[in-house]
Amino acid sequence: MAEMEECTHNCETCGASCSSRDTGKKKDMHEPVNASSTVKRVIGVVSGKGGVGKSLVTSLMAVMFSRKGYNTAILDADITGPSIPKAFGLNERAMGSDNGILPVKTHGGINVMSLNLLLEHDTDPVVWRGPILAGTVKQFWTDVVWGETDYMFVDMPPGTGDVPLTVFQTLPLDGIIIVTSPQELVSMIVEKAVKMANMMNIPILGVVENMSYYVCPDCGKKHYPFGESKLDKTAKEYGLDILARLPIDPDEARACDEGKIETVINDDAKAAADKIEEKCSVEKE
Repeated sequence: MAEMEECTHNCETCGASCSSRDTGKKKDMHEPVNASSTVKRVIGVVSGKGGVGKSLVTSLMAVMFSRKGYNTAILDADITGPSIPKAFGLNERAMGSDNGILPVKTHGGINVMSLNLLLEHDTDPVVWRGPILAGTVKQFWTDVVWGETDYMFVDMPPGTGDVPLTVFQTLPLDGIIIVTSPQELVSMIVEKAVKMANMMNIPILGVVENMSYYVCPDCGKKHYPFGESKLDKTAKEYGLDILARLPIDPDEARACDEGKIETVINDDAKAAADKIEEKCSVEKE
């Protein structure tokens, strides 16, 4: 009982000699990927709050890397709000084999796994508690046949709850992309994501500012509906690389609604993908 009273439940700082204490080594909590799969790089796309465009950035990054010739995949970890299949126009249900669940391929050959690909109707609500949500994400990693994948992008739900924690602990993340917007809340949003990544020892690849501005179709001038960006100051404060500032683009939004995101041409997203490729380069199959 004395051991339990002294224990702080943090083996790195605790001085108690508990029977459950790890002997000098951190326990590796990473789950093994499906036995029929090899995933070279895993990149999480996160934000401190919802509505900033994580799924859009995830989809664009997957499209850009696919165009570069990499075998690319998306694990949709936003279980209660899965929007990836919609952006790619995926309506079929995922099937299974003796080796596991088979992801659905997009028109451009990107492998996707999302809960919406397993539901009878994509509008069916997912009313599950945290542990079940987290367990489902874990199964997407261990039970889905991802095959030979160069880059996997994980679309995470907002915040720092059960699902993001599960992804950070059980998937071998090579880094995260933080998605934010130009509003005053930006520093708080980024700070939450930065602190969680630092706590979990996950590298931060950089920040993407979405809805940064829009270009007037008549005069070509940039306008800033949310005010001038504060991202430079925030990025400097936390030592973060700004990967891209993405504009509000009605044509891009329409392409997502119509399931045609793979037709989008976005130079800013391509530039972000180039920076990420530099940081996490792998050989193409």
